[in-house]
Amino acid sequence: MKTCALADGLTVSRIACGCMQLSRAWDATPVTADERRHAQRLVETALANGITLFDHADIYARGKSEQVFGDVLRASPGLRGGMVLQSKCGIRFADDPPGAPGRYDFSHAHVVGSVEGSLTRLGVDHLDVLLLHRPDALAEPEEVARAFDDLHAAGKVRHFGVSNHTPGQIELLRRYVRQPLVANQVELSLLHHPLIDDGVVANTTGHVYASVAGTLDYCRLHDIRVQAWSPLAGGRLATTSEFADPLIRETSRLLRHLAEEKGVTPEAIQLAWLLRHPAGIQPIVGTTDPVRLVACCAADGITLSREEWYALFTAARGDRVP
Repeated sequence: MKTCALADGLTVSRIACGCMQLSRAWDATPVTADERRHAQRLVETALANGITLFDHADIYARGKSEQVFGDVLRASPGLRGGMVLQSKCGIRFADDPPGAPGRYDFSHAHVVGSVEGSLTRLGVDHLDVLLLHRPDALAEPEEVARAFDDLHAAGKVRHFGVSNHTPGQIELLRRYVRQPLVANQVELSLLHHPLIDDGVVANTTGHVYASVAGTLDYCRLHDIRVQAWSPLAGGRLATTSEFADPLIRETSRLLRHLAEEKGVTPEAIQLAWLLRHPAGIQPIVGTTDPVRLVACCAADGITLSREEWYALFTAARGDRVP
């Protein structure tokens, strides 16, 4: 698989493996032997197909997805050397402690404590990358900077970034943190494309994406890797039933046509559409099916023409470009 630079001295596969669903039970039930076996197969399949970046978060399955992944590494410690581990922090559940609301937390204590928990569950001594998961309205950038400094100095995190952040939020952080922000992980897919549409509909009536304005261009200007979560739109383009939205039916039809032409799956075409964008978008593929993951990796060998890319874009928009 082709690679891309995520940071100075850090090269990763341009398709990543999302680990949110390694455990599907978001409760206090223990990790099962079946989950461990399934995770082992998925991780080995990913590595065999050139995937090196594995994306986690402290909250996934309330920590159990990291625990399952850590069990894989404890059973096969040699795998760690061939992978880049990334995790996220900052989201806190409701009723933790009892009576507390769901919230975001970029306090020094929470960021540092979250990393400590991830390292314990994963059974490793450092994260290659830590992302701030969702913007905290009460974030104090000086406190974030202190957390980053402490984690970096202790060797517990080597690189830092953000997720779901706007250019203004990133710029504010960059004023205070000493480490480069190497990634911004955002929702982006053929069916969720405001970040791309933003540049196309500029200066047209009725199209305002104030919350995403300039995000892709900003990240390109500052060498921040754009990572796409839910790059397959939650599987919505897999349906062709009469009950599907007409826009989805037409986009799905075009995907199947291109997939047949190129001898791959429609999912590979969806990922190739993201990879074709010059922003260097890195899809985070969250499937837990090893066969499906292999099919997705075929996107690495496909380069859509400008005409094919725009045909998919206009089908997904439900309208021609202005």
